[in-house]
Amino acid sequence: MTHPLIPEITALANPIAEKLNFEIANIVFQTNKNPSLLRIDIRNRGGDTSLDDCEQMSRLLEEALEMKDIIPEAYALEISSPGVADVLTTDREFISFQGFPVTVQTHTPHKKKTQFEGTLRSRDEDFVYLNCKGRIVKIPRELVEQVTLCSASE
Repeated sequence: MTHPLIPEITALANPIAEKLNFEIANIVFQTNKNPSLLRIDIRNRGGDTSLDDCEQMSRLLEEALEMKDIIPEAYALEISSPGVADVLTTDREFISFQGFPVTVQTHTPHKKKTQFEGTLRSRDEDFVYLNCKGRIVKIPRELVEQVTLCSASE
């Protein structure tokens, strides 16, 4: 269940992230810790997310949170990078993970299926290409809901 303050925190954090050319990947507020932990994962839209990026976001967001006084109790703010995303979205990720096992989920059936598992070959403007058991499968991009890396344990 999402903490009720998340929408307000998101509304405050998003413009700061946009200004810095970051995107908010995830926000979690854990009140079961002492002090509570507000963890925000960011991605630098221009490349890899650095420690300096996290520090910059932390400094600006901390000031904004203090000014608005959204969180009444003591809390710790943690800004970090989500690391390698499980869901591939950028051209850079599709290039980096060619040859890796992925699951492609479609929002409408393609060849009577909505889920395809295979090795990522490539992606162009029209299709996502998978190697499924030695056969190349072309999935139209307009049908693709998401492309997810398969974990090493699968």
